[in-house]
Amino acid sequence: MSITKSRTSPTFAKVAEAPRDSRAGSGAGDDAREGVAAVIRPVLTKLFPRGLPVRFAFWDGSSLGPTTGANRVTLRSPTAIGRLLWAPGELGVARSFVTGDIDTEGDAYEILRLLHEAAELELRGGISLGVTLLRAASRLGVAWPPPPPPAEESHVRGWRHSKGRDRQAVTHHYDVGNDFYRLVLGPTMTYSCARFAQDTMTLEDAQAAKHELVCRKLGLDELANRLDRPARLLDVGCGWGSMALHAAKNYGAEVVGITLSPAQAELARRRVAEAMLEDRVEIRVQDYRDLHGERFDAVSSIGMFEHVGERRVAEYFTTLHALLGPGGRLLNHAISSRGGSKMSRRSFVGRYVFPDGELMDVADTVRAMERAGFEARDVESLREHYSATLHAWVTNLEQDWERAVSLVGVARARVWWLYMSASANGFDDGGLSVHQVLGVVPSKRGESFMPRTRDSW
Repeated sequence: MSITKSRTSPTFAKVAEAPRDSRAGSGAGDDAREGVAAVIRPVLTKLFPRGLPVRFAFWDGSSLGPTTGANRVTLRSPTAIGRLLWAPGELGVARSFVTGDIDTEGDAYEILRLLHEAAELELRGGISLGVTLLRAASRLGVAWPPPPPPAEESHVRGWRHSKGRDRQAVTHHYDVGNDFYRLVLGPTMTYSCARFAQDTMTLEDAQAAKHELVCRKLGLDELANRLDRPARLLDVGCGWGSMALHAAKNYGAEVVGITLSPAQAELARRRVAEAMLEDRVEIRVQDYRDLHGERFDAVSSIGMFEHVGERRVAEYFTTLHALLGPGGRLLNHAISSRGGSKMSRRSFVGRYVFPDGELMDVADTVRAMERAGFEARDVESLREHYSATLHAWVTNLEQDWERAVSLVGVARARVWWLYMSASANGFDDGGLSVHQVLGVVPSKRGESFMPRTRDSW
């Protein structure tokens, strides 16, 4: 699939234009004695000691950095420096972007990549940077009081990964509005990595291909033949019901989908009714930890594992293992990172997008599955596919930007634009990956009931 990176994003065209330095292209704005550039130059030198990767323009028309190329970062207000002073690093920059105090112009993916590669210690400069920021903020008159954070930040409470706090986190992320998600995700309403098996595939085709791959890995048709009845599937974190609908429609499966988001469940049930599959698909608002005494033949978990948390991983896999009999399969599809990582409250994603999110190292995921009693049978990376998926989502958002803003407001729309654009770069450079891990429950005699090859997948 060929993805054309956006040039001047409509996301940024909706912020009031700052004065432009007519001499910026000639490098006249680089004189450290001129305007706001003179005040902020020490800050940027601390953040980018090897030189500015793109041009920085300021609200008074002065500028710093390379004079060639179309890429530009604009500070539209001195409040951007105040935010960075009171929340040094990624969080301060994110707050400024969300509010429009910082903006970009040009190839946004390239700008984000260049800034990430050139930033010193991921924008953490310690005491030295703090002193430099304080001097600049004082000269600009924004050292006090601290700017209030944007209303779009999450405020989850309680013990990390308790049922109540997980419900808050999921609600913050998924109850943004079904119409907004439909605009971004497209008609499939599938919020996970698609599978672009051919270059000519549309996003809708690729999402269907992903659901088909999951059904084949789970062997829903083989299970139905062996059991002489429809396979009973549990879809953990069912979203808006896309996987459940695919399995029920194409494999005759009886599906229970669970989610913690009431908004997702409402639309998923409506989609099930419209497809006339109420006799095969049940959608519940339910925590996976409350699944007791039920039996399933297969379990799919697509894009939900990131919410579980390292401390709950053993409980998660043990709970799902107890729901399956001999030959039962689990397909765990999740974003991963080498060594694992937690999305802290000081990070953009942790504060605005995925509160309490945690990414596991795929090796730790396999180990935890096997400790719970599963036999690991297959591991597949779809990293490049997720980059293509995110580019498609960003394109959808940019092409219908005005409507997106009318649905959720400009600040939240900017949150999602930045999150998806930066994540695409993360999958491109390998900092992020996504793995499907297939496990099976062997019988006491060691029978797996698995096919001898992957040919049927």
